Amino acid sequence: MATGTKEDPWELKTPPGTSSYTMYRDEQADPPVLVCQVGSTTLKYRLRAIEDLHAWLKSRADWVPLGAADEKKPAAEGTVEAWGRSAANPVGGWYGLRSGYRGRFGMYLPPLLEELGLAEVTHDARNNRMRAI
Repeated sequence: MATGTKEDPWELKTPPGTSSYTMYRDEQADPPVLVCQVGSTTLKYRLRAIEDLHAWLKSRADWVPLGAADEKKPAAEGTVEAWGRSAANPVGGWYGLRSGYRGRFGMYLPPLLEELGLAEVTHDARNNRMRAI
C-alpha cells in the first residue's frame, strides 16, 4: 500500500470504478489537508476527515448512502456527502477547503477509507453505500 505522501500517493478509483484519482496527506498545510488530484483538478479536504468520517460511520452502525454531489448542488439528507457539509459535523461545516470544489466528499473520501481498512464501500454503477469496519 502507498504511504499517502506527495511522492507516494494513494491511487484510488471512484466507487463505480469509472475514474481514477490520487490522494495524499499534506500535514504541513494549515489546516492539514488531503490533496485529491482528479485529472487536472485539485480538491482539498481537511485531513481530519478520515478520522471524523470513520467515527461518524461507526456511530451509524449500518450502511450509509454516499450521495456524492457538486458543491452547488444540494446533498441528499442522511448521506456521507450531506454529513461532510453539515453544521452538525465536528468541523461545523464543509470538510472541503477549496471554494467551488468543496463538494464530492461522498465520491472521493469513501475509497480512501476503504484503502485504509476503515470501511467497506459498495461498487455498483449507482447508489453506492459505505459502512465502518
